[in-house]
Amino acid sequence: MNLIPDDIDWAEYERETEETSKVKPAADFLAAMIDAVGKPKGREVGAKMPWEKTHNVFAFRPGEVTLWGGVNGHGKSAVSGMCGVSLLAQNEKVGIASFEMKPVKSLDRMTRQAAGQDLDCVHPDEIPVIRDILDDFRAHSTDKLWFYDQQGTVTPQKVIAVVRYCCKVLGIKHMFVDSLMKCVKNEDDYNAQKYVVDEMCAIAKDYNAHIHIVHHLRKGGKESDLPDKSDVKGSGSITDQVDNLLLVWRNKPKEEEIAGGKYAKAEEPDSVIFCKKQRNGTGWEGPIQLWFHKPSMQYVGSPGALLNMARWPHPEISQ
Repeated sequence: MNLIPDDIDWAEYERETEETSKVKPAADFLAAMIDAVGKPKGREVGAKMPWEKTHNVFAFRPGEVTLWGGVNGHGKSAVSGMCGVSLLAQNEKVGIASFEMKPVKSLDRMTRQAAGQDLDCVHPDEIPVIRDILDDFRAHSTDKLWFYDQQGTVTPQKVIAVVRYCCKVLGIKHMFVDSLMKCVKNEDDYNAQKYVVDEMCAIAKDYNAHIHIVHHLRKGGKESDLPDKSDVKGSGSITDQVDNLLLVWRNKPKEEEIAGGKYAKAEEPDSVIFCKKQRNGTGWEGPIQLWFHKPSMQYVGSPGALLNMARWPHPEISQ
């Protein structure tokens, strides 16, 4: 586990002062265009989600910002964290600034997802195999997975400085900020929210990185209500600024029905990611149905399916 040191002069990274670095020759842009010639158009260009069924319709492209929204307890951090594991499996460099969860807790969930089972309930015969999986995870994540170890509220200036440092100095290509409400003191401080998201968009473009922002939704009349763009807390400018909007919904009605001994909803997904905005790429919007495997904390694309995320790099994802 790599921890970002906190004795850095963060003021240096609060603003990008080298404007000359943004003046680039046309050849830099033409190189990317030339590289794209001849590549299959059926698959999205960019890093992938873990689920094969999404690969033709959605990708985490460099230079963009994705907002992950959800009501408290609906799994937005767990789902986005699993995407972080799959990004590591694609040889992407990942940074996590979670102001709601300590790095060890985040790692506990990520390693369970990578191993495909609850690490506290391993059969003695499987211990050597699990240790090998975790050794591979550790080896692969060395210099690819970084944590900013700070919980609680931080100032907008501080989180901006941390993200810029991670992208500029460490070369991180996927930065997760969990959550926006921990970076802005008051829920109705719309100017501060807009400022943070605007800076994240600028950093993503400046360093060709992808920034993932976890954010809360307003609770509707019932937890069973499906989320929409208008449910995102704060100013509407937040959803206007970001490139992608993914809303995570947990099927509480199914859980309640099964707990009551009824199974009419048993075939329904446990969770759904609603893609409500995709500015670039295919522009696809729609639902991604997922089923939850509790022992591993994996979200899978069909009932009973487990993803083999223990190989580094992961060929099915990175191809």
